[in-house]
Amino acid sequence: MYHLGQGQMDLSDRIAIEIGINRKDSFKKIARLLNRHPSTIASEIKTNRTYFVGEYYRGIDCQRARQCKLTNVCGERLCYSICVKCKLEDCREYCPEYKSMTCKEYVSPPYVCNNCSQRRVCHKERYFYSAKHADALVKRRRSESRIGLRLESDELKELDRLITGLVRKGQPLTHIYATHENDMPICLRSLYNYVDSGEMTIKNIDLRRKTSYRPRKKGRARSLGFMDQSFREHRTYEDFLQNMKAIADDEIVEMDTVKGVREKGKRLLTMIFRRNSIMLLFLLPDGTAQSVINIFNYLETSLGLEVFYRLFPIFLTDNGAEFKKVGRLELNEYLVSRTTVYYCDPMASWQKPHIEKNHHYIRYAIPKGKSLNPYVDEDITLLMNNINSVKRPSLGNRSPYDMVEEDDVEMYELMRLLKMHPIPPDEVHLTPALFIKK
Repeated sequence: MYHLGQGQMDLSDRIAIEIGINRKDSFKKIARLLNRHPSTIASEIKTNRTYFVGEYYRGIDCQRARQCKLTNVCGERLCYSICVKCKLEDCREYCPEYKSMTCKEYVSPPYVCNNCSQRRVCHKERYFYSAKHADALVKRRRSESRIGLRLESDELKELDRLITGLVRKGQPLTHIYATHENDMPICLRSLYNYVDSGEMTIKNIDLRRKTSYRPRKKGRARSLGFMDQSFREHRTYEDFLQNMKAIADDEIVEMDTVKGVREKGKRLLTMIFRRNSIMLLFLLPDGTAQSVINIFNYLETSLGLEVFYRLFPIFLTDNGAEFKKVGRLELNEYLVSRTTVYYCDPMASWQKPHIEKNHHYIRYAIPKGKSLNPYVDEDITLLMNNINSVKRPSLGNRSPYDMVEEDDVEMYELMRLLKMHPIPPDEVHLTPALFIKK
């Protein structure tokens, strides 16, 4: 017997669901534990699971993509490039030999890959259910649904008639709401917001106590920093996922910064290419947006606009203040587009997992809490070469440098510019002793 009407799920419910999935419990067993219907458990998992993009060769989920040498499958006779490397057409739509390697296990219960035995080495499209991430997603969705006006025009007119007449009698809004709470479709806070936004006949000047308060002074960092979210418009993680159908995974570069200690001074700007796991490290003099812009300008000037665009077409980063001047990141000084930037959700570092995981390698040599001020560019280049020379099971026991394809001219040009080169396997060093001069 299932007891319905238990209200909205909270974090403790979602933790129980995650534990149940990991223990391979059935939806019926989880539902009995939470006094809910099994369909509610299934809906919660499918709605709030986390999607991870498949890591395929050049973004093509075909079994023979890496070995494929076919040309002209789209019928374009004047094209001589290999179809799997074409950026104008999707060869999967034309190729008769296309065989998808996408895993479909997640289309049936439990709809996620939490307890799959291959989850740690799988590079296909996959879903995971995390109680913490699911709860954060629900709260964000609920918050966004409450933004803006929610009343129909007739309801708003009726509310306006009631409020305006009583305010003009000298009644405060608190008194009006206490008297007519059952007649109002909104709460008192929303009522103030409607007046403040100019949706009512009365204005703030008609509210005697409100005009007697001075506006609260906001610090520059708060008013222009955290509160200003205009840079995220059309560049959110949701926008990123919606556009992923037109974006190959190997075009994405994840970006972040690494601090030493809580002090003003040097920072590390980190980038990682999803296609080959090559990580770039740049030593910044400080954590300002201009320092990041200077790196973009340096790379574009040194490589040329076309090479820069082919190497860095899509950036996925967090909401740090150093990345907020999106116009100057996406456009060069001549206002020509050179890249596109998307932003992860706040407090959701798991949305750019590659760069976050690779930061561990940095911490092996530069422990957390150690200032970056003593280091110079040559030190960071040395660290970058050692990190990119580490062979990893996730790459088939190859290093990121081993993953660079022979015909990837742009990548080799970038490596020459930044003095990047492999370190012999037995000489790879990732401890603080790396920087001790011999």
